[in-house]
Amino acid sequence: MVNKIGSPADLKAMKAKAIADIELRNGKKEMRVTVHMGTCGIAAGAREILAEVMNGVRSANADNVTIQQAGCAGLCDQEPMVTVTDKSGNSYIYGKLDKNKIRRIIDEHVLRGNEVQELKIRNQR
Repeated sequence: MVNKIGSPADLKAMKAKAIADIELRNGKKEMRVTVHMGTCGIAAGAREILAEVMNGVRSANADNVTIQQAGCAGLCDQEPMVTVTDKSGNSYIYGKLDKNKIRRIIDEHVLRGNEVQELKIRNQR
């Protein structure tokens, strides 16, 4: 749904949101969340997962997190998937996600640094 601009204040609010969204996706930060958005991921619900990641990071004011998109990771049966990469370069791949699972990953792993073992597909170094 497209929001109509009814006033200069509406335009300023839209600009501020756009700038905040761009900032979420730029720069090297301590933590990176990559949402896999290949055709298989999108078909499995990756767009909803991306929106949930952005909402969770934004609402937590986590300015140390970058959100990125990537293509297929080759594990189509595990989609939708995200990869969480910490400041040491360790990557943790989570799969078969839904809104509740990604909220838990954001809350426990991205914001607190605690892996969610039972949702991981694998750990890469």
